[in-house]
Amino acid sequence: MKLGVVGMGWVGSSVAASILHKGVASELLLNDVRQELAEGEAMDLAHGASFYPTALVRAASVEEMIDADAVIIAAGKGGGPKDSRLDLLRLNATIVHDIAARLQGMRGLLVIVTNPVDVMTQVAAEASGLPLARVIGTGTMLDTARLRATLGRTLHIEPRSIHAQVVGEHGDSEVVLWSSARLGGLPLRSWPGWTRDEERAIADEVRTAAYQIIARKGATNHAIGLVSAALLNWTLSGGRRIVTVSRVQEGAAGIRDVAISLPTIVSTDGAIEVIEPEMDADEREALIRSADVLRAAYREVAPARRDL
Repeated sequence: MKLGVVGMGWVGSSVAASILHKGVASELLLNDVRQELAEGEAMDLAHGASFYPTALVRAASVEEMIDADAVIIAAGKGGGPKDSRLDLLRLNATIVHDIAARLQGMRGLLVIVTNPVDVMTQVAAEASGLPLARVIGTGTMLDTARLRATLGRTLHIEPRSIHAQVVGEHGDSEVVLWSSARLGGLPLRSWPGWTRDEERAIADEVRTAAYQIIARKGATNHAIGLVSAALLNWTLSGGRRIVTVSRVQEGAAGIRDVAISLPTIVSTDGAIEVIEPEMDADEREALIRSADVLRAAYREVAPARRDL
């Protein structure tokens, strides 16, 4: 598999390393607006070839990635401890639009990691002209992983045995689907000792996790690297995995014309089928509000897109 990563900052370098460890790529192309940084990362990663499945790693232009099986966009400004993901909107929309426009006609998948990832996914879909299913944002995959990790720690259960999801925006309006969360087939709300009083605190911990990490180390990068590599592995291997990725919606859960995360079947053709999850009335209302937040955010970058 030939993969490309655009943007070699904290996140892009973690994405590249995770891809190599996962063994997804036989050829990995790295790009950054700072050419020497891409070259240095390629050299550094190539020196570790004895410790991951065989892959050629080199710096490349965006145009050389046109025939890649997937290209990951991780370029853009990272957030500070007081920045919401939506604070990064205009600058990163310009960056992502430029990169995606240069990838028009690419044959593979376009995976967006740059925040705010939902809006950037919609920007990339518009700029690239690719079928909507082939432009995928990592969305709430990381939020869902954080939720399961937190529940696992709270309940002393392996996180992979917990079936619970975060949908909506990858950000402050995200929605935890408590009503459909299950462990071993048993609803979480029927789990011995569980009370709904715990739900708000856990949801807040998941929602603010990035801010807490950024305040301590300046960025979140390792977990999203693992998320991105897993997503590529599941799509490119041809498996039909259901994950909470972001894509421009076409009517699922009553939502259309905005990129937002819902459970989605991913495979070699991309985010091919969106699943409407089980939700109670409050969760459904919160999801619609989240879509409205993202729709308004996307409208904010419309003038910037026209000026490109």
